[in-house]
Amino acid sequence: MSQLQALLNDGLIRTKHVENAAIININERKVCASTSGFYVPPENAINLIYTFYNNLMQVRREGLYFKQKHYKCVRADEDSIYLKNPDGGLIAVKTNAFILIATYKVGMYPSVCVEAVEKLEKMLAAYFDCPGGPENLYVKEVMKPHPGEGEVLVKVSASALNRADLLQRRGKYPPPKGASDILGLEAAGSVAGLGPGCKGQWKIGDAVMALLSGGGQAEYVTVPEGCLMPAPNDMTLIQAAAIPEAWLTAFQLLHFVGKIQKGERVLIHAGASGVGMAAIQLVKLANAIPIVTAGTQEKLKATANAGAAAGFDYKNEDFSEKVLAFTQGSGVDIILDCVGGSYWEKNLNCLSTDGRWIIYGLLSGGYVNGDLLARLLSKRGTIHTSLLRSRDKEYKEKLVKAFTENVLPYFARGASPRLQPFVDSVYPLHEIAEAHRAMEENRNIGKIVIEMPVST
Repeated sequence: MSQLQALLNDGLIRTKHVENAAIININERKVCASTSGFYVPPENAINLIYTFYNNLMQVRREGLYFKQKHYKCVRADEDSIYLKNPDGGLIAVKTNAFILIATYKVGMYPSVCVEAVEKLEKMLAAYFDCPGGPENLYVKEVMKPHPGEGEVLVKVSASALNRADLLQRRGKYPPPKGASDILGLEAAGSVAGLGPGCKGQWKIGDAVMALLSGGGQAEYVTVPEGCLMPAPNDMTLIQAAAIPEAWLTAFQLLHFVGKIQKGERVLIHAGASGVGMAAIQLVKLANAIPIVTAGTQEKLKATANAGAAAGFDYKNEDFSEKVLAFTQGSGVDIILDCVGGSYWEKNLNCLSTDGRWIIYGLLSGGYVNGDLLARLLSKRGTIHTSLLRSRDKEYKEKLVKAFTENVLPYFARGASPRLQPFVDSVYPLHEIAEAHRAMEENRNIGKIVIEMPVST
């Protein structure tokens, strides 16, 4: 409330162009801030909401009663209403979330109310004006989003970085049609607003995690209500921010795409990444055997601590030979591959007969030089490809529901086995460029988290 009160006192009343003012929360249908001594009756607040959405034509013809005084309409449209009577004037300005109502006298300029509402609707977000390196990133003040039909507004406490953010910054991975162009595919925070048509499963203040198509690296983001999950009770929101994209990606690859079965062997490339560390734990939860590749001994040690049965340094050894030795020549049933082209031959070397090779990234590119199809055919192997960001809302909601029911309980204290997100490092929003550099240089083990500024 202090932010709204400051808007009224400092950003509006101090201009001396209006006398008194109040802010009405449209979703809550009540006054949420007002200047000292300015009381807006609840019926007047509800009447103003009704006026904007259902009654503009009648107000244009007949005017409006406010606090038992009649005002004639000077002008009315879907965003603002100007009214007058012999004592002075009244202006109401609407945004998607608020109505600002203010009184003024002849000689004052109530148009400043529009400027005040615009200030209320701004937020900070990670931004870049043109594709390029991390140095192009900065924090920008942008318009705050508002929840549409079936959407929830989340006040973001933390987001996490994904390879997709790096690709988008370079201009190589644009957001899906209709998605926010702000970076960030996951977030954790609290419910700050509910759009029309929400089914009631969330309430203001709930601690939540969100799977997003974009927009997470900002102070607020809107989310379809079916893409929200409750944040685990005994985790910080920084820890919770490391869950949605990585864990849902790994869960999707293993269960929706790979159809993992008990006892199967799963080779996980980039085992120390956010998805890799999640996949290790999910493979174990499915009573299967996780095997990983990574680029340093430090990362291999971290994957072993997470539960990997074996790990191999792809920089210094032939992982396909090591995998075949570990599996006594039978190979792996599933490969989770975010590397792509340069790994194709070694992947096929250690893929079992009837194995599934799942490609969900192309860190080394997509070009293959060799007889891939004949090699694949000889093993009756299958190649699956998968991207989560571009999936439709219905698919994501089905995925979130399955994850919430089957996996989320294992994040609770006392669960056996207990799942744990791995947070490598935390960067404040204004250091977003350095966070990108850390990921580009493959410095992280687990997730890099972006913390939003604390606001009141």
